[in-house]
Amino acid sequence: MGIAFIGAGEVSLLHHKALKAIPGARLVGLWNRTAKLATERAAAYGCKRYDTPEQLVADPEVQAVFVMTNLETHLQFVKLALEAGKQVLVEKPLGSTVAEIEEMKSTAQRCGRICVPGHNMIHEDSLARAHELIKTGNIGKVVSCYVMYNIHHSEERASTLPGMVRHILTHNLYTMIYLVGRPTRVTALKATRHYQKLTKEDLAMCLLELENGGLAHLCASFAADDLAADPWTFLVKVIGTAGTVRYTYQDWVEVKKGISHSHTYTAYQQTITNEDRYFVEVCLKGGAPRSSLEDAIAAQKTVEAVERSISKGITVEI
Repeated sequence: MGIAFIGAGEVSLLHHKALKAIPGARLVGLWNRTAKLATERAAAYGCKRYDTPEQLVADPEVQAVFVMTNLETHLQFVKLALEAGKQVLVEKPLGSTVAEIEEMKSTAQRCGRICVPGHNMIHEDSLARAHELIKTGNIGKVVSCYVMYNIHHSEERASTLPGMVRHILTHNLYTMIYLVGRPTRVTALKATRHYQKLTKEDLAMCLLELENGGLAHLCASFAADDLAADPWTFLVKVIGTAGTVRYTYQDWVEVKKGISHSHTYTAYQQTITNEDRYFVEVCLKGGAPRSSLEDAIAAQKTVEAVERSISKGITVEI
């Protein structure tokens, strides 16, 4: 299956590595707004470099497109690829608004193609096992869910990314939805604790009431590493009336610098590889993606509710 990248930024490094590990998948080519980076990455990946995104989607060797540009252009490139008859995987956050993601969904339906959200965290094997235990009722009624992220990012690195609500809390939200279902209302706060120049938040937290009656606590922070003996670097925990499930980045750590992190959290690359493998299998063999555009819409509705809660200082119905 021929795949092309629209966008050749840092996340493309992870997807390129992933595709090399997937039988039947190959990277055909890429396009990037900055020609210099496009040339460098095409040479490194051993693939074509397209002059325009239109040229990319017109290539008959390309059956699927990964959209990995800045958030504001996702809808434009998703529609371009779908209307050219390509299957699409689009990186999170998918869109700036719920309406944009709904338009992606309607376009995919109209074109008879799939459009899958890049919800890589739920493709961790440990979370798939947790999902099954929760779904089958083996841990009883869901009492509470915790998704915590505490990884220091420099101000320079953070300047290239959205704030915590859009960039990291989106991960936490779709992970929560995958495990314990959708929320009904939310209360949220944000803060800036270590930036000297940036005005956006480096910390966001929210409490959510779930449709199943349980509660969830989500935290997203670039402000500081958790240096405790059992750190909440990235931690997922669901407590039930008859059991508990848990996953943490700390299960696999390599002492070498990652793209954004001071250490390499091995499982992160594997989530990308698993996500891409699952996408290829759905394209070639059929079936439903592990996370859908409906899930992405639910996550985005919650993001927007979080932002309203923060700005108004109120609890917001979702």
